[in-house]
Amino acid sequence: MTVGNEMYELCKELWPITRSITGDGVRETLSILQRELPNLKVHAVESGTHVFDWQVPNEWNISEAYIEDEQGERIIDFKNNNLHIIGYSIPVDKWVSLDELNKHLYSLPEQPNAIPYITSYYKERWGFCITHTMRQQLNEQKYHVVIKSELKPGVLNYAELIIPGKKSQEVFISTYVCHPSMANNELSGPVVTTQIAKYIQDNNDRNYTYRIVFIPETIGSITYLSKNIDHLKKNVFAGFNVSCIGDDRCYSYLPSRVGNSLSDRVAIAALNLIDKSFKRYTWLDRGSDERQYCAPGIDLPIATIMRSKYGEYPEYHTSLDDLVNVVTSTGLNGGFNALKTALDIIESNVYPKIEVFCEPQLGKRGLYPTLSTKESGKQVRAMMNLITYSDGSKSLLEISELIEENYFSLLDIVKNLVNAEVMTVTY
Repeated sequence: MTVGNEMYELCKELWPITRSITGDGVRETLSILQRELPNLKVHAVESGTHVFDWQVPNEWNISEAYIEDEQGERIIDFKNNNLHIIGYSIPVDKWVSLDELNKHLYSLPEQPNAIPYITSYYKERWGFCITHTMRQQLNEQKYHVVIKSELKPGVLNYAELIIPGKKSQEVFISTYVCHPSMANNELSGPVVTTQIAKYIQDNNDRNYTYRIVFIPETIGSITYLSKNIDHLKKNVFAGFNVSCIGDDRCYSYLPSRVGNSLSDRVAIAALNLIDKSFKRYTWLDRGSDERQYCAPGIDLPIATIMRSKYGEYPEYHTSLDDLVNVVTSTGLNGGFNALKTALDIIESNVYPKIEVFCEPQLGKRGLYPTLSTKESGKQVRAMMNLITYSDGSKSLLEISELIEENYFSLLDIVKNLVNAEVMTVTY
């Protein structure tokens, strides 16, 4: 099975689970991820816990929700699509008029066949989400609305995986597990992150430590930061928020707040290698957990690598964001490769230093081509430009940006120069 197909199968398994920022759906999701990543540790934070300026909310679970007409026909059934219910809806069991029902219905006139994704985490209410086509078919009669949910003190769960490296410096990777059945906006993040974690674990010669978290969006990142902020500020030197990374349409990048961190430059270098036409957004386009990680006073160097960005593709936050028309195995594989390439750059980003005085004699070491062609001339120029900046003060990534050469092509040259004992490298 290919990596893309493996991730797609995991998406299919996670698809039907009803997730929210707390509750059984989150625990079930994390349990499946633990099967894939046995060292993944699940944590629980009690409702009511103060986390910076926020408070962990009550836990929400739901077992059933539907609307029936006077003939007993179910017009909406949560069991058919878990987007039909507003997240965190309070319990209800009563008959209402069409006018009253419409006050609790949400639809999208501009997307008449889509069920919208709506939540109300911090204000108690109830409601249903419906296609606009179905909504227009409702007639004047009484409707029986039933929501069997529970909202009470419990816990917020998140999971954490620490993969030690040679150095205590950390690369931080975060994704979220709080959305119900949507593919690019939810499932692509955790499944690609899971595959990335496996890739990191398979590299027994890794230089850096990796901290990977699966959290509910916003309140989860705030909670995690509140418990780990001192350690993160001391040790994290690069990282990525992983979201919307599973379709085939484009690649995109959203910078950290400072815009020129190592994460930003690595993301740009990686995407330039994959697709130079990738879309570049600004910090003003933010909307996921990079908001928390880069907030003033937090200031972690976190950027976001995506395929189609949240809020920018038409199926976003609707039932149309599915595993047939939006997320594919090839799209997931492309997202995985983009993040993998970024991490490969971080791992190999050395500081090269020439160890001979003046310009080294490369011919006697077999490093200079014996036949002069247009292509060999380009290779020599890249090597000589690399050498001229290799004084130990600039990283290979910085040099590749300066001389506008492919990072991994320069890395191959560095390896040759090191083997020839012309150059040394440090991390």
